Amino acid sequence: MGYDNLKFPEGSTFLVTGSAGFIGSNLVEAILKLGYKVRGLDNFSTGKKENVEEFLNNPNYDFLEGDIRDIDTCFKACEGIDYVLNQAAWGSVPRSIEMPLFYEEVNIKGTLNMMEAARQTGVKKFVYASSSSVYGDEPNLPKMEGREGNVLSPYALTKSVNEEYGKLYKKLYGLDTYGMRYFNVFGRRQDPNGAYAAVIPKLIKQLLNDEVPTINGDGQQSRDFTYIENVIEANLKACMASHEAAGHAFNIAYGGREFLIDIYMKLMNALEKDIQPIFGPDRIGDIKHSNADITKAKDLLGYNPEWSFEQGIVEAIEWYKENL
Repeated sequence: MGYDNLKFPEGSTFLVTGSAGFIGSNLVEAILKLGYKVRGLDNFSTGKKENVEEFLNNPNYDFLEGDIRDIDTCFKACEGIDYVLNQAAWGSVPRSIEMPLFYEEVNIKGTLNMMEAARQTGVKKFVYASSSSVYGDEPNLPKMEGREGNVLSPYALTKSVNEEYGKLYKKLYGLDTYGMRYFNVFGRRQDPNGAYAAVIPKLIKQLLNDEVPTINGDGQQSRDFTYIENVIEANLKACMASHEAAGHAFNIAYGGREFLIDIYMKLMNALEKDIQPIFGPDRIGDIKHSNADITKAKDLLGYNPEWSFEQGIVEAIEWYKENL
């Protein structure tokens, strides 16, 4: 893996918020494997208890059930922590359009609570989840930091505000913050269930169950699908990044581009199914094409993603076959 040889100071302690979620639980697992201490924080609003059960017997892991909207919880979680990996948030563009006030509370207020607690407790590095959705209606490809358009959803706005606070906390208070602009992350433990499930696990589950999937739009939309291992590498390398690299947001992707209809065909072939999908309306707030320029993350974080879409999707399919 791209992070197996990373060495942090002995006794380093990490806090992963949203630790029972898809990305959070994978970060917990990776850090424990490296031999460092991890505290998890989650309120199980979208995370799952089964994602953290396997860590509970690990002496290097302790878990705090709580909500980032509660400032006292944030202070308690940050006590004695060196590195914060703040993944706690509510995702989904369409759901945010239905629930703008809730997204404001969790994604903006909650993240600000965590930054403030991290600042006051002397945390060394604050790495937080942002999103490629901040590019909004900016049409140019590849997507490049500093060239953003108008956001298209409350979700995207919350992530944009997180980045502005990240800049301010570096500038005003000297807290080293690093925004991870995730591009369509996929992999083990990503939830395939529910109306707002991500497209890859949802399609895999439907095909495994011989259901006819509905694809939003004409299938010609493209995404820079990014395997979970690349995201783990980016977060851990951000924890080792320089003070000069702080206050920035970085594209975290592979730097490729896959069309949704092509992905569907690959999944059908891999699962030996022949089910023609239904094409539905476009989703409100979605961008048509997404592809990342990852030069900035390579230069400032030493990010060097090893997992292509093709490699990642093979592993993801195997995981879902065993776990669904």
